[in-house]
Amino acid sequence: MSIRTRPGADHPRAEQSDDSAPSRRSVLRGAVAGSLAAGSLATGARAAEPTAEAANLPPNIPEWMKAPGAPTGEQPYGLPSPFEKTVVRNISKTLPQTISASSRTPLQDLDGIITPNGLFYERHHGGVPAIDPAAHRLMLHGLVERPLVFTMEELRRFPSQSRIHFLECSGNPVYTKPYGKTASDLVGLVSCAEWTGVPLRLVLAEAGLKPQAKWIVAEGADAAALTRSVPLEKCLDDALLVYSQNGERLRPQQGYPLRLLLPGFEGNMSVKWLRRLKAVAEPAYSREETSKYTDLMPDGSAREFTFIMEAKSIITRPSGGQRLTSTGYHEITGLAWSGRGKVSRVEVSVDGGASWQDAELQAPVLTRALTRFRLPWRWDGQATTIQSRAIDETGYVQPTLADLVAVRGTNSFYHNNAIWPWRIEANGEVSNAQA
Repeated sequence: MSIRTRPGADHPRAEQSDDSAPSRRSVLRGAVAGSLAAGSLATGARAAEPTAEAANLPPNIPEWMKAPGAPTGEQPYGLPSPFEKTVVRNISKTLPQTISASSRTPLQDLDGIITPNGLFYERHHGGVPAIDPAAHRLMLHGLVERPLVFTMEELRRFPSQSRIHFLECSGNPVYTKPYGKTASDLVGLVSCAEWTGVPLRLVLAEAGLKPQAKWIVAEGADAAALTRSVPLEKCLDDALLVYSQNGERLRPQQGYPLRLLLPGFEGNMSVKWLRRLKAVAEPAYSREETSKYTDLMPDGSAREFTFIMEAKSIITRPSGGQRLTSTGYHEITGLAWSGRGKVSRVEVSVDGGASWQDAELQAPVLTRALTRFRLPWRWDGQATTIQSRAIDETGYVQPTLADLVAVRGTNSFYHNNAIWPWRIEANGEVSNAQA
């Protein structure tokens, strides 16, 4: 019962004007001229330089040029600059148990589409196990011709693939209290990485599936023994048995030494610390696909097996908790994604949804991956509301929250992919327009 609409008359796109969305070339010409005259990209008021750092500003020689810096190799594992110490994950305050908790990616502080491993969102149901990879095994059994048990070394002998995909919790955000302050508060349970591992279909072929097999039940080696049923079609398509993320071995919080990755499906199904795969004729109907991770409808029924994460987007700059310090040119940028494939278009409104215009999609635009979008915008200092909506390659258009509630009611908990607007006040402060 997903909401599907087609872009067209119902979704007007305003023509770009000199006042609202200047061309990138004209903006850059004006910015260069402005920077030569005022030392700033802004065409309006310019914030005063902080006096405490004035001695380090041009034409003075800054302190860090007057002595050699830290030696190479001082940190065996590289760390971010101490000046970026505030760019950290947002730890959930709604889940009281630390072993069943979450942390959110600071989307508003990141650029590009790849999430650093140290900022990748987390969701755990039984804490993070400390697994010795030498003692870890993957058991494959059930409706197969040859039940098998694999060591990590044996799995790594299979042909591998590296692919970029997003991973998103289906409760991102929940329906009940989707009123956070920042982009991280709202939709920080999504991240994107380059994943390396073995196509699951190769391992299943090694065991030989029996004709009766229609589902694969995956079980994790955490204290919760998290278990999910996966349609065989997905397992034979793009599912990966992953052992590396962004070029290094998985971190314990992301399933070390082995996890399942199901691109475009809700994150709970990409079982971490994977220890068992069982080929079966029917789904397991485990706790995580009956009591949890189903969508309660207004008539008391529940949608089950709503695996796919529908098209979604959010503006990350400017966004909640930030402030525009001057009028003039600003770049609106954000992230869009869809579990059904590639993002084909992102539309942005700078007038509260009265009109829409196409944003530029930054390459690469990949299937089931985060896509960065950008729109040049000249702010006139008036209060307004900005928002974005994604359209994926199937024609699905990201709905408003009112659209979703009209179909699903307010008892649902998961799969909220609504448009999220930001309110910009005349003083430049940005806040959640839904709050």
